This record gives sequence, C-alpha cells and structure tokens, in this order.
Amino acid sequence: MSNVFDGRQCTLGEGPLWHPERRQLYWFDILNRQLLTRQDETERSWQFDEYVSAAGWVSRTEMLIASASRLFLFDLETEARTKLCDLEADNPVTRSNDGRADPKGGFWIGTMGIEAEQGAGAIYRFFRGELRRLYSGITISNAICFSPDGTTAYFADTATQTIQQVSLDEEGWPAGTPTLFADLSGDGYNPDGAVVDDEGHLWNAQWGANRIARYDPNGNFVEDIAVQAAQVSCPAFGGTDLQTLFATTAAEGLEGIWEGKTFFAETNVRGQAEHRVIL
Repeated sequence: MSNVFDGRQCTLGEGPLWHPERRQLYWFDILNRQLLTRQDETERSWQFDEYVSAAGWVSRTEMLIASASRLFLFDLETEARTKLCDLEADNPVTRSNDGRADPKGGFWIGTMGIEAEQGAGAIYRFFRGELRRLYSGITISNAICFSPDGTTAYFADTATQTIQQVSLDEEGWPAGTPTLFADLSGDGYNPDGAVVDDEGHLWNAQWGANRIARYDPNGNFVEDIAVQAAQVSCPAFGGTDLQTLFATTAAEGLEGIWEGKTFFAETNVRGQAEHRVIL
C-alpha cells in the first residue's frame, strides 16, 4: 500500500521525474498547465501557458520540458524558457503526454489528441538537436521506458491495452519492428506510464485499477502495489537509494480525498537513475 507524498490534487498528474542532482521529485498537472515539486515540507509550482506533461534533466538547473506545441529548456532557478523545437505545433488537436530520457541521452515523447481522438498521436525521439517521429497512429501514448543496458525501449498505446518492446541500436534509435511485451486486455487493465528498475523489471501504472504492476523482462506479472487513487498515471523511482517508487494520479472525473494526489511506496529493489538528456 502506498502513502501520500504530496496532498495537492492534480486534475491530471503525470510525468514524475526524480532529479538525481537536486535529489528532488518534479511532476506535472497537465490540464492545469503546471510543474510541481516538493522538498521536505516545502511545496512549489510553476505555471505555463499551455499543457505541459513530461521532462528530462539536462543540468542541475535546466530541464527539457514537453508542452502541447514544443520542446523547451526551463531553468528552475531563473524560470528562463528557451525553445528547442516545435512538437506538432501546427496541429491544434494534439498535446504532449508521456515521455522519458533514454540511456543514450535521447528524449522520447509521445503525443495524443486532447480529447483522445483515435490515432491522432505519435511517438518521437529528440537526440542531439534532432526530433524524429518514430511511430504514428497512436491514440494515447504511454509507458515510455528503457532497459538498464539500453538495448530495449518499451511503449504503449493505452487504447490497445498492450505494452510493446523494440530493440535499439548503439545510438538508441529503434533497430527493428516493435513486438508484444505484455497483453493486458484479458485482465481489462489500461497501461499508463511505466519505469524499469535496475533488474530489468517494468513497473506499469494502470489507469482505473488503483495499482502499479511489476512485470519481469519476459512480460510476466510478478507483483503489484496498491494505490488509494484509482487513476494511477505514472511511476518514478527516487529517494536516497532509488528504492522509493513515486506515482502520480488524476482526479479528473472523480470525487474523493485520494484522487489526484502524488503517492510513494518503499520497495526492495532499486530503480535506475534518470538519464541525462544530451542536447
């Protein structure tokens, strides 16, 4: 069972990131266009002019942030914002959603329709200044994460209730056709965000199911952690020993004291430190 890490109720919490140099958790409330953080008892948030959903760390002070129309650098101390590139800026239907940095320093980011329009989204990789579309026809992009050795990427289209895997080349680009990692449709689970621990097991937040489920490298279910909020959206490892599993949730469409809060649970495994984005 998880515990409350932060009591602010996000309409759509997403994108938790444990910054390894600041030793601090950051996450987003997409629909309220905010980046949030907490350190001990101190809460802080930053407001943006459009939806923001995911980030990777570049330095102690700078983060790459994905918004509805662009990737940009954000300075946590000065609040300076520097555009890196457009992200479907000419498409008013879509916004960014799930994203994470890979072991090679690339940043993967998925898009989706603001109203979850079928097939409106895509998955991209930003690497050394180049944004390249990897997959199109995605309805709800999610579960972007990577094996510890950097040879495998995982991602999901939540609408299909499956998690896919794909081999990566030496620079971190997909090297083949994605194959099935886990089919959750038989159990009725909806794969949301995911993260991989240092043993190569994938932890998947399952929207509407009050849980985060752990799967071995062959896609077999191992265990789960119960979360008081129903709409669990994304996990992230952090804490001093990377054994704390954090999770964002969403209050959208629900009532209740737990919905939308950010949770944590102590585990007996270590996560991977979040990879640095190389610009």
